[in-house]
Parts: sequence; C-alpha cells; structure tokens
Amino acid sequence: MLQKRHVPAKRAARNLHVGLAGCETEIIEAQKLRYRIFADEMGARLSSRTPGVDRDLYDSFCEHLIVRDEDAGRIVGTYRILSPSAARRVGGYYSENEFDLTRLHHLRDRLVEIGRSCIDAEYRTGAVITLLWAGLARYMQENGYDYLIGCASVSMADGGHGAASLYNRLKDVHASPLEYRVFPRCPLPLDRLRGDLDAEAPALIKGYLRAGAWICGEPAWDPDFNTADLPILLPMNRVDGRYARHFLGRTD
Repeated sequence: MLQKRHVPAKRAARNLHVGLAGCETEIIEAQKLRYRIFADEMGARLSSRTPGVDRDLYDSFCEHLIVRDEDAGRIVGTYRILSPSAARRVGGYYSENEFDLTRLHHLRDRLVEIGRSCIDAEYRTGAVITLLWAGLARYMQENGYDYLIGCASVSMADGGHGAASLYNRLKDVHASPLEYRVFPRCPLPLDRLRGDLDAEAPALIKGYLRAGAWICGEPAWDPDFNTADLPILLPMNRVDGRYARHFLGRTD
C-alpha cells in the first residue's frame, strides 16, 4: 500500500504529505474539494446526489490519492486512480464514456486510469502537483503497472477555438503510434473551429507531455464540464529521465 510521504518544504513552512486516502472521511473531503473546483469555480454540471460532493459511480471503485496540508488540517490536492481490476468490476474505464478504446484492449491488464485531478486555488504553485505526480509514480512502480491513461481537459470558455488550436499544434509532435489511437464519441468539431490561435497548454497537459505521454486521438467534447478532453496515454517506459530520477529514484 502506498504510504504517506513527508516532503520537507525548502522555502515554505507548509507541512505537506501525499498518500492514498485511508478512510471514508478523507475520500469525502477530496470529493468536496473536487466539487468546489469543478462546479463552483469552473461551472461544471455535476450530477452528484449529495450537495457539495462530486461523486459518480466510479468513485467507490477508485483509490484516491490526496495531498494534505497537515498544519492546516485539510486536503489541498487529489487524483482518483482506477486500477485494471477495479475497471473490470465497474464495467470499464471512465474514459470509455468519451472515447472508443478498442485499440487499447490488449493493454487493459496493465492500464491504470487517472482523473478528477484538482488542486486548491491557494496551493497552485507547483509543490502539490509535484507531490501528486510522485504519488502516482510510486503507485505504478509498487503495483507493477505499465500504462497510465486519462482525459486532459482544455476549457471551452471561448467556444472551443483555443482547444482546437492547441490540438493542431500538438498533434504531430506528440501523437501516439496508430496502434494506440482512440476515437472520440462526441468529437470536438475541429472543422468548424479556428485552429490557428496561439493557445497555451494547461500546466497539467504540459506536465504529461514533458514526461513522455502521447496524445492518442482527436479531442472529445464534454458538455457537462464544458471542456475539450485530450486522450493521454503514458507508457511508463517512456517516462523522461529527469522525471524518473525525481519521482522514481532511478539512476539509469
């Protein structure tokens, strides 16, 4: 089991720990953080039955990676993790609601899905996402999984022009091999959107691509979150050496 890890801050006094949520109380606190960010901050339409809590049918099958500020006594960052065995129990990956993953079928026993990533607005300085990435890397290493998949979201507040432009800029450099290509169920209408804007990639997408991730196909439109979602696949054997040394302790 992934143990909580203390990372002493060099410049700040924040006492941050990363680890898997160990009880229902921690899971609910992480889900409340998700609601505040996705619904209150970003305007997503969430269908949770519990007011102020972002929870769907996948949550009870997931493990929840959390970063806690021990001095403040609250969770400030989270990811949810769906293992291959949990995906079989729930009937598939969340990503399959947005993409046809047929070409990834042969990877399923080694494929972990990550999602619902968010960080408290007061903590978006890099330390928390670094801890979350370190926690994910150790989870993959300790359990012997080989691939990470997820949907990387781009805001469609401008109608989708920025998302289309970003995809056009990234697709050739970071496209996956054809055998790993997936297909959106509700495609972003690229032919009706501008594709020439100087769109900045969100920090999370930059992190995925720097680590060695592929973009596996055209973006899907998620109307509930009003985002364009890029399908991201990260084979762990492609993880950039700097990331491996920092997060996994590799020396090769």
